Amino acid sequence: MDDLEKHIKEFKKKHSMLADGFETGYENFKIGAILKMAREEAGLTQEQIAQKIGTYKTNISRLENHGDDAKFSTIQRYASALGKKIKIAIV
Repeated sequence: MDDLEKHIKEFKKKHSMLADGFETGYENFKIGAILKMAREEAGLTQEQIAQKIGTYKTNISRLENHGDDAKFSTIQRYASALGKKIKIAIV
């Protein structure tokens, strides 16, 4: 177990009322973080991605920072602009 996982486990113990919504929030955060990492690996700026998918840089920033607000079609267009595809798994 890495340090982040330990920290999360301790947080959940101490703050059980908050922990209920933590997992959902964490998953939503990961969506934006994954998109941002993919963009950076491709060597593109938010402005460049915005131009490729026909939107504004502010929308790309919002998507990367608040992935829970995103439509699936927007995430698909974002991935396509990077030459990537979205893979979904039910586990």
